[in-house]
Amino acid sequence: MNIGFYPGSFDPFTNGHLHVVKSASKLFDKVIIGIGLNSTKARHFSKELMEEAIKQCLIDENLSNVDVISYDNLSIDAAISCNCNYIIRGLRNDMDYQYEENLAQINEELSNLDTIYIRSGKFGFISSTMIMDLINNDRDISNYVPKTIIQKLNLKK
Repeated sequence: MNIGFYPGSFDPFTNGHLHVVKSASKLFDKVIIGIGLNSTKARHFSKELMEEAIKQCLIDENLSNVDVISYDNLSIDAAISCNCNYIIRGLRNDMDYQYEENLAQINEELSNLDTIYIRSGKFGFISSTMIMDLINNDRDISNYVPKTIIQKLNLKK
């Protein structure tokens, strides 16, 4: 069974993230979204709340081969503990690629897990940081964040 692990802070989970998950769900028998800790960022939404919101989004999208976990260790360690074969990473642009390729090389050296890149497609311009800027300035985010996430987090459209 091929199991992919899609790690990230998902703070919040965007349509770009959802696009990557939908694509991965077609490629893998099972996909596990891992909500991890990013030591360089302060969370806006608790991991528990985001996990609940993403799970509901997966139900609404009929993505039955996708699950969500939270973890506090290295992404590769969480992936190994879930019996994953691959790490999944979303790419928005060429700058993402450079960063992700360096990370993939370290991850492979430490774990022997290969990384699969999936483009964020038409949502490549969306970042969680951009979403937070829009939220903080009372702007509409409904084109960038799944409806379920907006509802679960009690965000303004």
